[in-house]
Amino acid sequence: MHGHDYYDPETGAFKVPLYLSTIFEHPDRRTGETRKSDRGFEQKYSREENPTVRGFEKVIAKLEQASASLAFSSGMGSMAAIYLSTLSSGDNIVVTKESYGTTQELALNLSKFGIKTTLAGPETEDFIEKINQGVSLVVVETMTNPQVRVADVRAIAKRCKEVGAKLVVDNTFATPLLYKPLLDGAWVTLHSVTKYIAGHNDVIGGVIALDDSMDLVDLWEFRRRLGSIMGPFEAFLSLRGVSTLKVRFEAQCASALAIAEFLQDSPKVEEVFYPGLKSSPYHKTAQKLFAEKLYGGLLSFKVKGGKKEALEVLKRVNVIKPSPSLGGTESLLNYPITSASKTLSPAVKRELGIGDNLLRLALGLEDIEDLKEDLSQALARVP
Repeated sequence: MHGHDYYDPETGAFKVPLYLSTIFEHPDRRTGETRKSDRGFEQKYSREENPTVRGFEKVIAKLEQASASLAFSSGMGSMAAIYLSTLSSGDNIVVTKESYGTTQELALNLSKFGIKTTLAGPETEDFIEKINQGVSLVVVETMTNPQVRVADVRAIAKRCKEVGAKLVVDNTFATPLLYKPLLDGAWVTLHSVTKYIAGHNDVIGGVIALDDSMDLVDLWEFRRRLGSIMGPFEAFLSLRGVSTLKVRFEAQCASALAIAEFLQDSPKVEEVFYPGLKSSPYHKTAQKLFAEKLYGGLLSFKVKGGKKEALEVLKRVNVIKPSPSLGGTESLLNYPITSASKTLSPAVKRELGIGDNLLRLALGLEDIEDLKEDLSQALARVP
């Protein structure tokens, strides 16, 4: 992934350097004129622009086949800028019920400003039913967290176009390697860079990509006002990460499919959720949308029993680490009901099937036989 276009003719360096400077010389101090950048704003302070961050943004824009990209200090920083730059009092948002809890929480908190949020779905048909005239913004995840449902983004984008709503697609779980939502009519695609793009569990960041130049300026202005630009060191690490994204992600997808099939055969597992399984109700949608016939590096499964049995597995794994997040080189086992889904109401959790015995597994880069052995010994402790 070398789309940053950086090259230093004096040294021959072709890696984007780490620019830690907070200030920059006036663009043209000799004439006193302000030279505009390609976004139409001045580069004068690292809270607004930074050369290392810009290099990372160029790579993401090319990966998503977008006109431009903006990098943020976190995924939620990205989402906050989208909400604040787009919505006004009286507007309506539709957010998928099965999505990151904080994305929902922030949307619901906007009610104090006269903005109404409707939680819809989780199935595509039910979701589309709620996208009516008067809806301003629609937020959907390509693959949901934690049950890995695959949304028919193409159908959702078509409905949004019919009613004049802007579609935001959180593409974190799919990455641009599997799917490019902008090509199917999304307004903005968003990633938690923390996950697969940076890929080493050592970066917090977010990024959005889009094609509309006027909306880009609005989003940039809110990033400036909020002070939520990605730090230069995080951008530097993210550039390192994205250069190995393809090989990492393909390996994680292959491991996820192998582990999903392995868990399906375990007498201690009640159900496995992974769109790469032919038995998954989302397999056909995934095949329709995703390139390379890969299905992501994350799966969920229900341990036979309840909370006690699930927590026993969580406690007993050794190679796999009990921890939140995903997309890094380590395989991580997570208890959704107390992490990403903890802010969902009990009624919504029941409706979505997020119960006490559900575990989420994000595959890393360990040897597949080591992972199987680790899961086997942990599941063997379940009565």
